[in-house]
Amino acid sequence: MYICKYILDPLSEIHKSGFVTILGKPNAGKSTLLNQLLGQKLSIITPRAQTTRHRIFGIDSGDDYQIIYSDTPGVIRPRYKLHERMMDSVGTALEDADVLVLLLSAYETHDESSLMDMASRFSGPKLLLINKIDISQPQEVDMRMHMATSQMTFHENFKVSALKGQGVAEVKAAILSLLPKAPPYFDKEQVSDRPERFFVSEIIREKLFLLLYEELPYSTEVEVVQFEEDEEISRIHATIHVERKSQKGMIIGKGGLMLKQIGTEARRDIEVFLGQKVYLELFVKVSEGWKDNPTYLRGFGYR
Repeated sequence: MYICKYILDPLSEIHKSGFVTILGKPNAGKSTLLNQLLGQKLSIITPRAQTTRHRIFGIDSGDDYQIIYSDTPGVIRPRYKLHERMMDSVGTALEDADVLVLLLSAYETHDESSLMDMASRFSGPKLLLINKIDISQPQEVDMRMHMATSQMTFHENFKVSALKGQGVAEVKAAILSLLPKAPPYFDKEQVSDRPERFFVSEIIREKLFLLLYEELPYSTEVEVVQFEEDEEISRIHATIHVERKSQKGMIIGKGGLMLKQIGTEARRDIEVFLGQKVYLELFVKVSEGWKDNPTYLRGFGYR
């Protein structure tokens, strides 16, 4: 297992705990679903595919339960070592899972054979969710449901809108019914396994995806190199890594305007996340070939 489980105690007679992996293609809505299930924004969200790169635990605790959701990168065919590391994290999430949530977009047009093969190999209970019903025709949704259920057996099937929250409460109820009896794995006040500096880097990366064009955001990575907190302010220094010198110029922008906009919008969200004032300083560095360099990837947390 990825997480070392606690020794069972008398609480296990009434308490439920378990790992739930959310699996899907890029842009299927996995991060949006996780945020809805948690009732707060934990994973970054952009309209672009492949925004999520890391496996993120979102922890939902109640008096008699603890659900540990895994938001995973979208299932793709690897082109770089970065993609290989991302898919490795998906595989680990499936190995750890007690319940699998397979999330399909109602109007997906790309090949899903690798995704469906991966889901079919999971031996535990599976829930099928057809997402984006708020912007899809009923016949599209029904067709997607039929396609998936003809390939494998699911414990339950749901039609949802992760964006609007439609059907999400029913999904959570189904998950709770499938969790094994066990004590909590994490402190009940904990909402993720990741430290604050990780989410700071993700917030900055979200702004890169929202403000930059074409393929440029996919060539960037964010590294928080300094994070100092006191009672009044957090001082953060972060480096935006790019692959080529021309990309550095585009991120900085004419007169530094683009980098300033990225920093301003990121700082606002980081202040909300941390609940205090933030001083944020951004640097841009050329790190050639980082997506295929094991040393860089290890330093960026891809293991």
